[in-house]
Amino acid sequence: MIILYNPQSSANRKPILPMSLLAVGAVLEGQYDYCILDGNLEDDPLAALDAQIRQAGPQPILACTVMPGPQLQQTVPLCRELKRRHPHLTIIWGGYFPTQHWDAVLRSSFVDYVVRGHGEHAFHQLIDWLRRPTPSLPLTPAPDAAAPPFPGIAYRAADGAPVSNPLAPIPHPAALPAWNFDRVPVPRYVRRTFLGSRTLGYHASYGCPFFCNFCAVVNMVNGRWLPQSAQSVADVAEMYAQRWGVNAIEFYDNNFFTSEKRVAEFCQELLRRHLKLRWWGEGRIDTMQKYTPETWRLMRDAGLHMVFMGAESGSDETLKRMDKGGTMTAAKTLDMAHLMQQWDIIPEFSFVMGNPPDPEADARQTMAFIRQVKAANPAAEIIMYLYTPVPLAGDLYDEARADGFAFPETLEEWVSPDWLEFSQRRSRTMPWVKQPLQARLYDFERVLNAYYPTSTDARLTQTWRRILRGVSAWRYHLGFYRYPLELRALHKLIAYQRPETSGF
Repeated sequence: MIILYNPQSSANRKPILPMSLLAVGAVLEGQYDYCILDGNLEDDPLAALDAQIRQAGPQPILACTVMPGPQLQQTVPLCRELKRRHPHLTIIWGGYFPTQHWDAVLRSSFVDYVVRGHGEHAFHQLIDWLRRPTPSLPLTPAPDAAAPPFPGIAYRAADGAPVSNPLAPIPHPAALPAWNFDRVPVPRYVRRTFLGSRTLGYHASYGCPFFCNFCAVVNMVNGRWLPQSAQSVADVAEMYAQRWGVNAIEFYDNNFFTSEKRVAEFCQELLRRHLKLRWWGEGRIDTMQKYTPETWRLMRDAGLHMVFMGAESGSDETLKRMDKGGTMTAAKTLDMAHLMQQWDIIPEFSFVMGNPPDPEADARQTMAFIRQVKAANPAAEIIMYLYTPVPLAGDLYDEARADGFAFPETLEEWVSPDWLEFSQRRSRTMPWVKQPLQARLYDFERVLNAYYPTSTDARLTQTWRRILRGVSAWRYHLGFYRYPLELRALHKLIAYQRPETSGF
């Protein structure tokens, strides 16, 4: 039995459909016995996994998909304890975190293999290799056995040192089997959001064709973008609506809007099928500015409600250093704010604050620019992150290392409170961003989010929105952000959410 496990991701929001496990499970269908277990749906994930392992037969395999942050913090002690109880258990990690930090994962005593990158075929090959005719208990090979001879796998060599094969080629989504949604209780993932009363997520393409040097996707896909066809995505949307009454979809693609032709065809399919859906996706400003008015009209009429876009900075110099591409400028962010206002589609702009080498100047310039964006389009959502390095990601990463930054080398370090904050881009310990600057950024964010309450918090009533705006108005107009004690009290009272936690 193969147990595919999705760790708990957050205690304060409804779970999201475990799409990565549905994709991996689809390649196992008809050949291997497997189940999907979601820690977000379990009162006691350890007890649920322990029971499943005891029923799994003599050669159980536990495969976990792991993101940094809360998922990692839950998965480390869970897997450690399960390995203690079941020494014969083979534990495999995959997903974003182990892909980037496979060596730290394999320095632990309880993870046997890591699947790096897009894992459908690599995971299937690893299972075939472990199930070859001469298995022993546990499935981890003896020191003199051959190493996994295919790409996409990291493992421990005979001397215990972590070793990684090259990344596997990215499979084209069109060549992969359809997900078996009957493997998970889909109705439990349908939730109310700012998009609609019955919202469900989907992932319709792999990768992104750009090379921004603060983004870890670059290292995983190297500029490749592989989409499902517009027809296939519309088929899924229609199934969502018919089977589960879904009226809103969140597309979690790294760049849903790469191809204008595909987007237009998808919108035409939604309209032809009379699907009344509202939807959200992630795009790129300078790409979508090239769209024709007819495509914008199609997107609006087909229910596009909001687009997440990386504005990143108010400085053209910083954008160049980020490798955002030769055509991306701060002025284009302002143009996009105006353009989307005309089509009644909400832009959701993210900004990376405190970039080296001069984080103070970078933060000041970007805060002033955010005010310009809000003046251009008050409905624009603003999401602020502190710059956090990703492995081997160009000049910004090199400058961070020169300032004393280094990633943890063990999982024990990774699950500490400081690195949990780092994983959520809220770290207070990065050497190039000093505490006074962090305080100013957080104070600015608090005033901004009160004066312009996010539309993505579906629980926030109009009365509370007016109260927040009224109380914060003097601060915003005067540009006085320090010590907003009254706003902190209000936020505690109404459990106000930041856009990045209540939206995407």
